[in-house]
Amino acid sequence: MKRGSMRGYFMVERLVLDTSVIVEYVILRSPYRPKVVKLFSLASTGKVELYTSPITLSEVLYVVSRVYQVARVPNPNSEALDYVEWVKRKTRVVEVNEDIMFRAGELKKQLHIALPDCYVIATAETVKATPVFKTIEKEMKPTLTELRRLGVKFLEEIKV
Repeated sequence: MKRGSMRGYFMVERLVLDTSVIVEYVILRSPYRPKVVKLFSLASTGKVELYTSPITLSEVLYVVSRVYQVARVPNPNSEALDYVEWVKRKTRVVEVNEDIMFRAGELKKQLHIALPDCYVIATAETVKATPVFKTIEKEMKPTLTELRRLGVKFLEEIKV
């Protein structure tokens, strides 16, 4: 079942992207990169709505800066900042409000996964979207059934 808003007669899929998904775009040899490129392309044409949060974007800035540093990209921080600005133009940034804040805290207590991942799920609930992560992380395995109940999907499950 797709969640989303009506655009004409079609449901537009709404996805909240985790840091791991957004970072895949800059990893040129990543097996998931073509799918992430396609998601951003579909977002540009309005065929999918992509969401993120300031917390995710701060993680993206850090991780991409480190990736660029390791790859010896000149001015890695500046390039990472440019990438985050590009992501902001391609996604809808959902500001963290009290509802998201409290829900993320409750999810952290319940699921015992990384707090930024809880923010992805809480943000998705708020905008009625699907939270998307790159892969099932080790800490997610014990609560995979509950994550599925919360609508979590992984890149390999996203059809583009």
